[in-house]
Amino acid sequence: MIIISNLQLYIFAMSTPTSSSSLSSASSNSRKIPLICSGHSRPVPDLSYSSVKTEGFFLVSACLDGKPMLRNGETGDWIGTFLGHKGAVWSANLNSSVSKAATASADYTVKIWDAVTGEETQNFNHGRIVKSVQFSRDDQRILTAGQDKILRIFDLNKPEVEPLKIEGHGQGIKVALWCKDNNTIISAAQETGLRIWDARTLSLVKTQPTKAPITGLEISLDGKHLTTTAGKEVTFWDANTFEPIKTYPLSIELNSASLSPDTNFFAVGGTDFWVRVYDFQTGKELEVHKGHHGPVHCVRYAPDGATFASGSEDGTIRLWQSGEMKPYGLWQETSNHESKAT
Repeated sequence: MIIISNLQLYIFAMSTPTSSSSLSSASSNSRKIPLICSGHSRPVPDLSYSSVKTEGFFLVSACLDGKPMLRNGETGDWIGTFLGHKGAVWSANLNSSVSKAATASADYTVKIWDAVTGEETQNFNHGRIVKSVQFSRDDQRILTAGQDKILRIFDLNKPEVEPLKIEGHGQGIKVALWCKDNNTIISAAQETGLRIWDARTLSLVKTQPTKAPITGLEISLDGKHLTTTAGKEVTFWDANTFEPIKTYPLSIELNSASLSPDTNFFAVGGTDFWVRVYDFQTGKELEVHKGHHGPVHCVRYAPDGATFASGSEDGTIRLWQSGEMKPYGLWQETSNHESKAT
């Protein structure tokens, strides 16, 4: 367990889940038990998993209560809270070694934290609300974006140097991500279209049109696929050519979608409070996960593919098993207590 000192919250026991809720499966009509990660007091707009390390993997959450949290990615157990922002936190990300966390806030700052001690190590000021932050693949830089319509690249080894800036969006930027190398950036704003940028020349490479503004953007762990939600559509893109591979129209307004690591399934969340799972090849709905008490803002598959997480307007994070219910993590004690859904 990583212990974060200098924090004013406490470590949860690694063996006890906080509570549970019901899940109904569209395909099997069996009731599943998710794990509920409580602790936040406001909506959760963003979740980010680390890759798998020898000690496991981790989950960092952004929250509008201004207190981003670090958790054990397998069990959902709380590890610590990063205290220091004076406004809502819209985005959170972990570097590849899980030694640092980055958070973007409505207090016009991006902060870098020591993920072991919980201490703030760097602060980068912005002129407006910051909605997105991500470490580069080599962990040497961070990419930020927000309401001022500017993409910024900060060198973490030279924090005193002015960031590189990329301009071109006509409205506030919702999310910006590095592609599988450090040379290409993708971004989405409150206007329609997916934009691809060259980080070396700071220039626009291409724009891919979308029918509605993009509400969610994810790049797969292997860097091969982009997943976007826009209106009621989820689209999967080739991350090399930036051409669409598949588009599925769904029945709800979507906020987020995530592709499973094996690319067999994808999960979505939106305005109807439910999380749904679909077959990637056919678009067939496989499961409907009920339990949240507000719109679902973010859905992310864990890097081992065994679970996925959802963050909601209700201030909770729920961890759901992918596929059939089986012993896994904190489900060891509950996996034998399935019952028929009503």
